[in-house]
Amino acid sequence: MYYQGQLIYKKTDMKRIALIILLFTTTTLFAQKVGLNIGNKAPEISMQSPGGEVVKLSSLQGEMVLIDFWASWCGPCRRENPNVVNVYNKYKNSDFKNGKGFTVLGVSLDKNVNSWTAAIKTDNLTWPNHVSDLKGWSNRAAALYRVNSIPASYLVDASGIIIGKNLRGQALENKIREFLK
Repeated sequence: MYYQGQLIYKKTDMKRIALIILLFTTTTLFAQKVGLNIGNKAPEISMQSPGGEVVKLSSLQGEMVLIDFWASWCGPCRRENPNVVNVYNKYKNSDFKNGKGFTVLGVSLDKNVNSWTAAIKTDNLTWPNHVSDLKGWSNRAAALYRVNSIPASYLVDASGIIIGKNLRGQALENKIREFLK
């Protein structure tokens, strides 16, 4: 509405504008950026297990998750596996500041399902969440997470937020302990 060349808003228009600004600000403040940096929401991973079931990272929300990129043919990965097994067994039933339980989402860069499943068994990787697309270095999740060497890992809290990257040995356990209740 114009009055002597000036734009004048009605009270109802002003309320609508204020509501739009409030909604935009609230959405912007609470929307978590998806990315690969600490503090970002971890990008979704959705792949098949050795048995053919689809496992999604988002289905593990509520637990602390170590996304562990590895392969049966990777010597450093296999040498790190006993540490991951130890941490998993120690903290899998623990209470954390924003969730309960710790699990591992093992993302294999193998091309051969038999080699992959044999390594899972041999290394005692007893967590239920193993996935791969059997495309080796062309693995979709590895590309999404910009993995260019293995072992590589991301530690994600119960809300899906990245809280650590490439933690090995004692550093992994120390970071997990920071979030215990």
